[in-house]
Amino acid sequence: MIFVFFISTQSIGQSIVGKWKTIDDNSNKPRSIVEIYESDGKYYGKVLKTFPKPGEDPDPICDECEDHRKGQKIIGMEIISDLKFDEKNKIFSKGEILDPENGNIYDCRLWIDEDGSLRVRGYLLFFYRTQTWLPWAGE
Repeated sequence: MIFVFFISTQSIGQSIVGKWKTIDDNSNKPRSIVEIYESDGKYYGKVLKTFPKPGEDPDPICDECEDHRKGQKIIGMEIISDLKFDEKNKIFSKGEILDPENGNIYDCRLWIDEDGSLRVRGYLLFFYRTQTWLPWAGE
């Protein structure tokens, strides 16, 4: 029992800061590497690398974006913004995430799962989708 308690406490205390491999919901293949960083008490994420499917542009731009990012390159783009750590609930929330494939912006929550993966949940009204991102130790 003590061992299980130690693991769950350790996973709650892990930081989301670092590099994460995003996984395509349909193919279960890597789609991108996102770096999450902290600045002035808030957390942000930018795309470092993409893994294009055959026939896709290896240096894509955000054609579907409707804000200031329209027409910008996705590599280097900030897609997570203004997250704050909620100490009580042990989650990162009150920020937004952009899906550059469709241009939609969602409210989001992030947390570290017990297995060390990052759970990323985007909300639109009462609907949500949760993805699992994996730690990235590569380049």
